[in-house]
Amino acid sequence: MTVDPFPNYIAGTWAAGSDAAPNINPSDLNDTIGNYAQASAHQTVEAIECAAAAFVKWRATSPLIRFEALDRIGSEILARADELGDMLAREEGKTLSEAKAEAHRAGHLFKYFAAEGYRTTGDIYQSLREGVSLKVVREPIGVVGVITPWNFPLAIPAWKIAPALAYGNTVVFKPAELVPGSAWMLSDIIARAGLPEGVFNLVMGTGAEVGEAIVTHPKVSGVTFTGSTPVGRKIGAALFARGAKMQLEMGGNNPLVVLDDADLDVAVHCAIQGSFISTGQRCTASSRLIVTEGIHDAFVDRVCAAMKNLRIGDARAPKTQIGPVASEAQLTINKSYVTQAVAEGAKLAAGGSEVTSKTLGHYFAPALFTDVPPEAPVVRDEVFGPIAAVLRVPDYDAALAAANDSDFGLSAGIISQDAVRIEHFSQNAEAGMIQVNLPTAGMDFHAPFTGRKGSSYGAPEKGSYCREYFTMAKVVHEGRGR
Repeated sequence: MTVDPFPNYIAGTWAAGSDAAPNINPSDLNDTIGNYAQASAHQTVEAIECAAAAFVKWRATSPLIRFEALDRIGSEILARADELGDMLAREEGKTLSEAKAEAHRAGHLFKYFAAEGYRTTGDIYQSLREGVSLKVVREPIGVVGVITPWNFPLAIPAWKIAPALAYGNTVVFKPAELVPGSAWMLSDIIARAGLPEGVFNLVMGTGAEVGEAIVTHPKVSGVTFTGSTPVGRKIGAALFARGAKMQLEMGGNNPLVVLDDADLDVAVHCAIQGSFISTGQRCTASSRLIVTEGIHDAFVDRVCAAMKNLRIGDARAPKTQIGPVASEAQLTINKSYVTQAVAEGAKLAAGGSEVTSKTLGHYFAPALFTDVPPEAPVVRDEVFGPIAAVLRVPDYDAALAAANDSDFGLSAGIISQDAVRIEHFSQNAEAGMIQVNLPTAGMDFHAPFTGRKGSSYGAPEKGSYCREYFTMAKVVHEGRGR
């Protein structure tokens, strides 16, 4: 039986694409989840034009209308969290427990921003001139292009789409090609929430065609993007050239500093969780484990022992702790980093090879390196896989210097019981987010998500701070007349 491809959603109508692409389960390469429509550049322009037309009325809707729509979306996501989580685990390879938790987070994000829409207030100032009133109001920016990655295919779209709609913008959503299933299910829920025609649009397809059309179209007022730093900088240059707003969350190569006084159990737990869970496919993953001399050997021994007990397998199997790598391309990248690091003299302390499972999939044992040259690509790059390098340093000062020795500045962690050093690290680590005695990868959704250097550009994501991106200020002076 032939099943029609899952369609795009444009101007309030489900629309076939110019082509279709299969969605393959990385846990079982014989499992095709479905075929998903690929939008053409022409269809993407149609979606943008419809979103621009819909913006005129949507921006004028009351906060109550927006609240009700977003709250309905959040409620249905939460009611269907198991179903959504199963799709996420099946198509991306994240373990079922993580996938369901992500679905819950997506639902709560919509509910959070449903309420946040009520708080879009302005400011009243006392003018410096007699007889003049002064106020600042916030207005939506217009059509927002939402371009999301494959590693969090529910949560990241939620924390971009929900605030865009809450603040009165319209949306053209391009999900990552690797995970159309989660995006389609999310879009199906949004499509039934009572939004006016054209307020929300889904265009699945390639970055070269769909992404390019979104980034370059003059009616797209801004693009919120999460992905690699090279792609983000290319998008940013194109947006700057035409005066559009940009919110770019990009790469990470995150340090976890472990000092001699650290609780070893806490340090090992944070390293395993930060470096290897979610198959290391997080921009906030702990790529560099920077460990002081006195605890180094014990820390490495304990991490290696813990790695041996990690259960690798089908993402939807109940006992799996680490699912497959999301794609063959990413698996090839992981293996190449391992090969290169060994060739450059690093010691492979544990893992780093493909794993055979009951099904044919992209299974890879997390890798831990020691004695790594500081300029090695496995230390400098965003690997985006379950690969971590341990860097031995003599003391805290050297650890801080090593932590800051990076082109990235997203998340940084410290494991210590010394309050003075914790405070010093929190103030001097060159990262947007600091974790103390916690994994580098855990973030609360109502707080800002932000980085520095090559990791972020533009206003933060999430929480009330993202209002700076999704709205613009207008200053109104008014005289009292004669």
